[in-house]
Amino acid sequence: MGSNFRRIGKLAAISSKNQSCRGLSSSLNKNDTSTKSVNLFSAINQALHIALDSDPRSYVFGEDVGFGGVFRCTTGLADRFGKQRVFNTPLCEQGIVGFAIGLAAMDNRAIAEIQFADYIFPAFDQIVNEAAKFRYRSGNQFNCGGLTIRAPYGAVGHGGHYHSQSPESFFCHVPGIKVVIPRSPQQAKGLLLSSIRDPNPVVFFEPKLLYRMAVEEVPEDDYMLPLSEAEVLREGTDITLVGWGAQLSIMEQACVEAAKEGISCELIDLKTLIPWDKETVEASVKKTGRLLISHEAPVTGGFGAEISASIVERCFTRVKK
Repeated sequence: MGSNFRRIGKLAAISSKNQSCRGLSSSLNKNDTSTKSVNLFSAINQALHIALDSDPRSYVFGEDVGFGGVFRCTTGLADRFGKQRVFNTPLCEQGIVGFAIGLAAMDNRAIAEIQFADYIFPAFDQIVNEAAKFRYRSGNQFNCGGLTIRAPYGAVGHGGHYHSQSPESFFCHVPGIKVVIPRSPQQAKGLLLSSIRDPNPVVFFEPKLLYRMAVEEVPEDDYMLPLSEAEVLREGTDITLVGWGAQLSIMEQACVEAAKEGISCELIDLKTLIPWDKETVEASVKKTGRLLISHEAPVTGGFGAEISASIVERCFTRVKK
């Protein structure tokens, strides 16, 4: 059976060209509201419309957001809410985030877009040394909790080394911010609205591979999904699989293939990386005795290593050889 478990790791690394982006289970009750079949970028667009409509203190800005952005996530926002609340910025990520921090510090909801996650590094100092420490360094007199930084992340097969990176682990080292990554349209809308309304700065990475590929029924009304709560998408008894974002659909395929060989996989979507839901993962590993973490970011220093170290520490006597 050991060779079969190794095969699960290989299956989790299959090409994204073969992945299915429909059918991942969700905890949201669709009977509570009317739904519409939309893709992920449309779900993001819906969330931004709701955020701006429900709170006049909300602003959306970034490079090219005025005409809809590279991925069309901000389409129609400027026409509806005006250029005072939805506007283009100069090509300066450090300036975008610096302005967002100041806007949020004045009790506004700043929703800043970084065109690609690869471009977030010029704003790194503003995020980790200003936004994350704003409340702490002022002794809780001031804060910039109304700050959400959106950024498309991950590989698309043709993006090259400046349009394909997954930099989430850089920000997971920083106390004072949250890191959120949705797996699907329904999750993207609910998690984004929760991030925008959260009292802490949030870096919200969106899997650009799924912007148009992932389609599912999404409630048309306003709703939020809890941050820092992992979701068990598939229950199993032999091994626990943990992932986030676009990797979940690939891991779902791995679970299906493993089931054909008699291996029962428990699949968990972490959804929030910082602070992450250790309790849900721990409970699963104590049941299955095995853990596999799959992500598309670099292995060295990747967040998978943090999960592995934490769970081994908590479940050392329960992990099977």
